[in-house]
Amino acid sequence: MSSLSRELVFLILQFLDEEKFKETVHKLEQESGFFFNMKYFEDEVHNGNWDEVERYLSGFTKVDDNRYSMKIFFEIRKQKYLEALDKHDRAKAVEILVKDLKVFASFNEELFKEITQLLTLENFRENEQLSKYGDTKSARTIMLVELKKLIEANPLFRDKLQFPNLKNSRLRTLINQSLNWQHQLCKNPRPNPDIKTLFVDHTCGQPNGALAPSPANSSLLSMPKAGGFPPLGAHGPFQPAPAPVPTPLAGWMSNPATVPHPAVSGGAIGLGAPTNPAAMLKHPRTPPSNHVDYPSGDSDHVAKRTRPLGISDEVNLPVSISPVTYMGQSHNSAFSTDDLPKTVARTFSQGSSPMSMDFHPRQQTLLLVGTNVGDIALWEVGSRERLFLRNFKVWDLGACSMPLQASLVKDPSVAVNRIIWNPDGSLFGVAYSRHIVQIYAYHGGDDVRQHLEIDAHVGGVNDLAFSHPNKQLCVVTCGDDKTIKVWDAATGAKQYTFEGHEAPVYSVCPHYKENIQFIFSTALDGKIKAWLYDNLGSRVDYDAPGHWCTTMAYSADGSRLFSCGTSKDGESYIVEWNESEGAVKRTYLGFRKRSAGVVQFDTTKNRFLAAGDEFVIKIWDMDNVNLLTTMDAEGGLPASPRIRFNKEGTLLAVSANDNAIKVLATTDGLRLLRTFENRSFDASRAASEAVSKPSINPISAAAAAAAAAATSAGHADIGASVVSISGMNGDARNMGDVKPRITEEANDKSKIWKLTEISDGAQCRTMRLPDSIRSSKISRLIYTNTGTAILGLASNAVHFLWKWQRNERNSSGKATANVPPTLWQPSSGILMTNDIADVNPEECVPCFALSKNDSYVMSASGGKISLFNMMTFKTMTTFMPPPPAATFLAFHPQDNNIIAIGMDDSTIQIYNVRVDEVKSKLKGHSKRITGLAFSHALNVLVSSGADAQICVWNSDGWEKQKSRFLQIPAGRNPAALSDTRVQFHQDQIHFLVVHETQLAIYETTKLECLKQWVPRESSAPISHATLSCDSQLVYASFLDATVCIFGAANLRLRCRINPTAYLPANVRYTCNPDLLIIK
Repeated sequence: MSSLSRELVFLILQFLDEEKFKETVHKLEQESGFFFNMKYFEDEVHNGNWDEVERYLSGFTKVDDNRYSMKIFFEIRKQKYLEALDKHDRAKAVEILVKDLKVFASFNEELFKEITQLLTLENFRENEQLSKYGDTKSARTIMLVELKKLIEANPLFRDKLQFPNLKNSRLRTLINQSLNWQHQLCKNPRPNPDIKTLFVDHTCGQPNGALAPSPANSSLLSMPKAGGFPPLGAHGPFQPAPAPVPTPLAGWMSNPATVPHPAVSGGAIGLGAPTNPAAMLKHPRTPPSNHVDYPSGDSDHVAKRTRPLGISDEVNLPVSISPVTYMGQSHNSAFSTDDLPKTVARTFSQGSSPMSMDFHPRQQTLLLVGTNVGDIALWEVGSRERLFLRNFKVWDLGACSMPLQASLVKDPSVAVNRIIWNPDGSLFGVAYSRHIVQIYAYHGGDDVRQHLEIDAHVGGVNDLAFSHPNKQLCVVTCGDDKTIKVWDAATGAKQYTFEGHEAPVYSVCPHYKENIQFIFSTALDGKIKAWLYDNLGSRVDYDAPGHWCTTMAYSADGSRLFSCGTSKDGESYIVEWNESEGAVKRTYLGFRKRSAGVVQFDTTKNRFLAAGDEFVIKIWDMDNVNLLTTMDAEGGLPASPRIRFNKEGTLLAVSANDNAIKVLATTDGLRLLRTFENRSFDASRAASEAVSKPSINPISAAAAAAAAAATSAGHADIGASVVSISGMNGDARNMGDVKPRITEEANDKSKIWKLTEISDGAQCRTMRLPDSIRSSKISRLIYTNTGTAILGLASNAVHFLWKWQRNERNSSGKATANVPPTLWQPSSGILMTNDIADVNPEECVPCFALSKNDSYVMSASGGKISLFNMMTFKTMTTFMPPPPAATFLAFHPQDNNIIAIGMDDSTIQIYNVRVDEVKSKLKGHSKRITGLAFSHALNVLVSSGADAQICVWNSDGWEKQKSRFLQIPAGRNPAALSDTRVQFHQDQIHFLVVHETQLAIYETTKLECLKQWVPRESSAPISHATLSCDSQLVYASFLDATVCIFGAANLRLRCRINPTAYLPANVRYTCNPDLLIIK
């Protein structure tokens, strides 16, 4: 917004205040974000109007903007929570905890747990840090002092705390001056004119009663007299219609070239679905009959900086819950140059010069490379293996355009301009210097398959990226034909073509802000444009520094926009953009006068910028324009090396002379790479430290066998964590080409697969969990969601918690086979013990489930269901006495208060813990329930039972959508009550089915079996199986104590671990249907 438009808002605020429109004044303050009225804010805090406090704040900042904003919102919500507890309104306190405070859990989990524990106290002042909490009034006063300090220190409030010094009624004065000028311009000015309206320009009536000329036809409105001022409404700075002029980089979202759109909402983030500005752009709202939407002064009505939905890594939560204390690292001390990858850990010979590189988004050691002769390769950096190499080849030449065919005949040489993974790593795209884009599907290991070939552009395809407009994965390309095109990633169908550049388009940068999807593009004439996914033209037209080859990139949290470019004269620039103003915010220093080639750059850790220049890698702190450091990678770099960080910033790939690639690593990166050394079987290619933080499903893993399987793969540092349940965070793997059934003996004849057999203890690392107080066998095991502990349930209904401590031997504190955990108990010494009154231990089915934040465990051992506090081991409540007894438990993924309870009478009860009420009772099975799994992507619950049946239920209305019985192999006679377990793949669309006779992969919407693995008839039955963290592998245990590892995409057996590898010769073993038990 221009400075004059901004000043007009202040004039309106003064006018409204003088006219006593108090509510409107504060509404405009909040919506414009120009003036923060501290007095009004203080009054609302003192009065405890918390909703209004947060609504008003939302106009200036959001909880995830920076550490100051986070602390502001945290203190307000904490105070609201404490006041509810002080009134003994626990229902309200729980609501605040879930809706308002839960957002902080992922950034300071221990703090959130401590806050949660306050619910268990009769008086929260029993907590030492809150012992000095007084009454509500004094607490609000103390908090307000701190809030004012935080607001004054917050850079987002800079220049917004002081109202301009204006003379009284300044807007009226300006209007009167305008009317005076209009009156002077009248042909027949009358003394003491009667001004009756401001809606049209003033004119005096003509003599003899003649009518004044119509404002629409008056030549005075468009051609003022010499020396006169043009009318405010027609030609002044506050024009009433959008003007076709460049708008800021954020403002373009509301200013298409032909259609005005409503402004983006600046409301606070809540648990409900946020306002969708993208939908508003497509369907402009119709104002109510009693309200008029006036166009903005200069057509840029996104005045405030648009903010990302995610929270920056630099945010530091307070570590204390006392009313006024804030502790923690400052922004400046959060990072150091020690966080940068400096040590050369790997050097590869690619065979041709690398042009583009990209690390897998989840498997942090997989590196894609595209070269100057069209080769593409996939490297496993950890094991130094090249998993895949493909020379350029047109898949279907007959389907290509004649210009492409003629071009290839004339000159068959082709280079890779860009190679990149899609966001979940299931696909990767290659943009070539000749017309073509090829999309490959990646199924783990070296399983790379052709997916799509697109004749995308006339001439070279200069860049390629993936985006998700309308929740649909798309491929965005640009080329020498001066266009940007968007393609459906599943079918290859063209969705959009964007035209408007006057030179070849060099790069694209898709992004989203507050649900608005858009694309930045840069061309070789230095122009930057931005596009919505529509046909209304570009929204931005700016000049990039250098006016030639420029690429753009956001920081990892999406909050900061950077560009890097090189001019034709070799002058290079890296700049940060101010999106609210469409201007360069800072220009980084340190480039030499003339760069030899186009400089490439990358960002990492939301803190560092890196560029290859002058035979070195140059590093900047994002907040400092001066060069931070340089790295020469032990020499041998070209003048302008290509660089690429992995997602965690622990590895940095850089192109080197003689067609080489060097990989630099941090300390954590070196530790990650060491886990791959001496790896003994093929399947471990799919695992990496990126998945060492498990997200747990109620299906439990076999601890001893899992540790053996994991460490046998060489994952010494991640140990048993590798087999914990996969994180359900969305994936889009294409499994359309899988075949319906395979057997253990089936082979892909195109490849020779070597099955790894492990029988010697020297081939793996095992660890026995401490069991000094355990006297009964363990019936269930599960990793905590943080990956730092294992929770077990014994057959005597007692729970055990093994925790890994953070120390020199285990700096991450994660589960590992290198260091034994501690059998942990609270200082009270109490145990979490289920109700087993009148229960036959031989007939009961133990089951439990952890809440997402590991604060609570829901458990049953044939008797009542118990809810335990994981911090204190106290029993919070018990409910649902048998019969029927619970046999399986699952928390709803969006609401921990909703749990699905499978019963031994074949029903599923949907229970609301908060109101102690069964919301729905699902009937569809004929025998007890043995498995439950939610898909948050599809909003369904999948159930399985001892009747070998699978049912799919809609989790909104709880209606049954589909059901199907398992395909039991011929000649197999499973037990009458054989368990069937289900677990969702990361993509939340496919799920694993485990039965003693088979493993199977199902597609949920059609409930279709895509893959099935059946053991030999002579083999022992399957006792349990689970997907790995990244859903790339399946670990299965058998009743003879064998552990097998399969590729999840094709259920191909990769590795077999025999009991002799991890069990001493004098140890007897047995298995139950859930996991391996070591006696």
